[in-house]
Amino acid sequence: MKQVAAAFALCFASLAAGCTTVTDAQVASVSVEHREPVTILVSIDGFHPDYLDRGLTPTLLQLAQSGVRAAMQPSFPSKTFPNHWTLVTGLVPDNHGITANRMEDPGRPDEAFTMANVDPWWWSDARPIWVDAEQAGIRSAAMFWPGSAVPWGGTARRYGPVDDGAMPSDWQAFSMQVSNTQRVNSVLDWLRRPAEIRPEFVTLYFDTVDSAGHGGGPQSEEVNASLRDIDRHIANLVAGLDTLDQPANLVIVSDHGMAATSSERVIALADFVDPSLYRMVEGGPYATFEATEGNAAAFEQALLTDHEHMQCWRKGDIPERFDYGTHRRIPPYLCLADIGWTISTERSDSSWTGGTHGYDPAAPEMAALFIANGPAFASARVLPGFSNTAIEPLLRELIGLPPRARADGSIDPLRPALAD
Repeated sequence: MKQVAAAFALCFASLAAGCTTVTDAQVASVSVEHREPVTILVSIDGFHPDYLDRGLTPTLLQLAQSGVRAAMQPSFPSKTFPNHWTLVTGLVPDNHGITANRMEDPGRPDEAFTMANVDPWWWSDARPIWVDAEQAGIRSAAMFWPGSAVPWGGTARRYGPVDDGAMPSDWQAFSMQVSNTQRVNSVLDWLRRPAEIRPEFVTLYFDTVDSAGHGGGPQSEEVNASLRDIDRHIANLVAGLDTLDQPANLVIVSDHGMAATSSERVIALADFVDPSLYRMVEGGPYATFEATEGNAAAFEQALLTDHEHMQCWRKGDIPERFDYGTHRRIPPYLCLADIGWTISTERSDSSWTGGTHGYDPAAPEMAALFIANGPAFASARVLPGFSNTAIEPLLRELIGLPPRARADGSIDPLRPALAD
C-alpha cells in the first residue's frame, strides 16, 4: 500500500509541475512488488496456552482471536529437543530418534548426546522439513531451532566442516546471548532481500519464557515479565512484516507447558533403592536407568513396585499411549513422577521452588500453545486439542510440499484451521 500511495503522489507531483503524463521509468520506480505469503514457524519454548489469558500478551491474544487457537498435546517426553524435532519431522521421539534432551546410544558407548550436539549421526533417523523444502527449491531460513544447525545427512569429520549435509539456506547457531530483538530483526532482514534469495519458510525460536518458568515457576513474576517481553517482540515481528508489505502465515507454537516444582515434592531414590544397583541416565520429572552388572533382578525388585507419586516400568512395558519404548536410545527402565514431583538420587537439604516439564503429555499443565494466523487460515476459530505430530503436515501444506511418506500424524486435525 505504501508503494501505491507513492505512485499517486508522484503522479500528482508531475501534474503540479505542468506535466500531463508520468513516464514508464517513473512508474517502474514505484511499482508494487507482489509478494507471496511466507510461512513463519515461531516457537515460544515453555509457553502454556493459559498464559494467553493473563492479560499480558495483547498481540498474541489478538492473533489467536482473529485466527485459530487450540491447546496442543506434546509428545512424550514433554521436553524441548524431542518435541521440537517432532514439530519439524511429524514423528514421535520414539521414531525420530531424539528421545531426550540427554541420551546415550549403544553405537557410541563413550559419548552422550546433549543439547549442544550438532553431529549429524545423532539426528539421522528423521529428515526435517527444511531439508525437503530446500530439495524442492523452497528456500528456508532458521533463526534458531533445535537441529537447524545440523548438516543433516552428512558425516562429521575430525577436522573441517561437514560438506555433505543438507541445511537451511540461512541459519544461525543457538546462543542465549542473541537477544530477542536481534532474533526478530534477523528474520525481517532475511525478508528484505530480493525475491531470488528471500526465504519462503522461516523458523524463529524464543527460549526466555521457558527459562523464566524453570527459575520461578509458572505463576511467578519472572514468567509474567517474560510474557510481556515476548509479546512486544511478536508485535515487532508483525509490524515489520506490515512495513515490508509481506503477507505471512504465522504458526506460533510451544513445545510443552510448565508445572510448579518444589523441594517439598522430591522422590529420593536412596529411600528405597541401593545406589549400587543402578546408574541413572536422566533424572527430573521422569528418570531413566540401567542396572549395574549382575544387579538387574535386585534393581527390578526395588524399582518395579508401587511407589507414592511415581510409576516405573521396564522399557518394553511403558504404556502404549506414550508411543515410547522401542528406540535403542531409551534406557531399559523408566520412572514417571506425578505432576509437580521430581525424581532424584537423594534428598537435598536446600529449599527451593521452580518449574519443570517432561511429565505425562496428557496432563493439563503440559499443554502446548497453538496459534495460526494469516491468509491461509480461518478467522476466529477455536479447535479441539490435537497432537503436535499434526504441525509438520500442516507446514507441508502451507509451503507446497506433498505429505511425508512416513508420518505419525496427519493434517486432518488441522483441516478446520484452514480458510474455506
